Amino acid sequence: MPIASPKQYAAMLDAAQQGDYAYPAVNVSSLVTLNAAFKAFADKKSDGIIQVSTGGGQFASGQNVKDMAFGAIVLAEAAHRLAEKHNVMVALHTDHCQPGKVESFLKPLIAETARRRKAGLPNLFQSHMLDASELPLAENMALSKDLLKLCVENEIILEVEAGVVGGEEDGVDHSDHPAEKLYTTPEDMVAVHEALSGIGRFLFAATFGNVHGSYKPGAVKLRPDILKHGQDAVMAKYGKAAKFDLVFHGGSGTPLEEIRETLGYGVVKMNIDTDTQYAFTRPVADHMFKNYSGVLKIDGEIGDKKTYDPRAYLKAAEIGMAARLGVACDDLLSTGKTLFGKI
Repeated sequence: MPIASPKQYAAMLDAAQQGDYAYPAVNVSSLVTLNAAFKAFADKKSDGIIQVSTGGGQFASGQNVKDMAFGAIVLAEAAHRLAEKHNVMVALHTDHCQPGKVESFLKPLIAETARRRKAGLPNLFQSHMLDASELPLAENMALSKDLLKLCVENEIILEVEAGVVGGEEDGVDHSDHPAEKLYTTPEDMVAVHEALSGIGRFLFAATFGNVHGSYKPGAVKLRPDILKHGQDAVMAKYGKAAKFDLVFHGGSGTPLEEIRETLGYGVVKMNIDTDTQYAFTRPVADHMFKNYSGVLKIDGEIGDKKTYDPRAYLKAAEIGMAARLGVACDDLLSTGKTLFGKI
């Protein structure tokens, strides 16, 4: 079954760390975007990570329900079934969850995995992200510890963040944060290691100037060397085994050489959402402009059912999104690197 087990997910992360490559972690919010993700990973013979945000989960549950945890469960269950038709390993993850949403999003999802495990079923999600970067580091780590312990009980990996990713995503706006908050210090990275090591496996989203959203090249000032300095500080004090599995957020518009540089510093996961959103919508816009008189019943005409059938443009959207995600696989050097059938 290509949805990774906890053991297989750990092997995926180990392989990326040892091989200096990373997995695209793509946000989905519908069956169409979910299929696009599977198509990209299968076409590129790349293992990967599919993730659901709080807003994506709420959207997937429908406008009458608007339940972020329920929608995430629906998407994850669909992913488990769809994965049976593909021959790559995929892990399921949830994206930024702020402290105020832990009780309504993270804990219900962890509880659902616990329920499944008792019934002899596989984990629903393989990892979850707590984004408590809005809190002082000590409070962030206290909450991270509690959730990591809960995750460990269910063989779930927790992603944590220290430092702030700028910009806006899913209604969370950090665009007014001062620039220095966008860079995690070596001292902060040592503090994260000291707080969480020994409890269980975790991923760490250290920030190095990252900003959510879409920007022209040069607009975002990334400093990948921040990751190197932090890793060096942790390993100097605690040895090579202390090296973090790092996560790259807010990478839209990042030059390829900077993406590749982060791989050497321990990045094993890079989130992709803004670029795939555009790649999904661009073919839809193209379809509407080219078939204007067909998709609209103008001046009493009947239109063209073949062009306003949602399948006509959503097929193109799936293909467009998959193509952009395939570029991410190439950029992150995960293309052709699947553990499917090997573990």
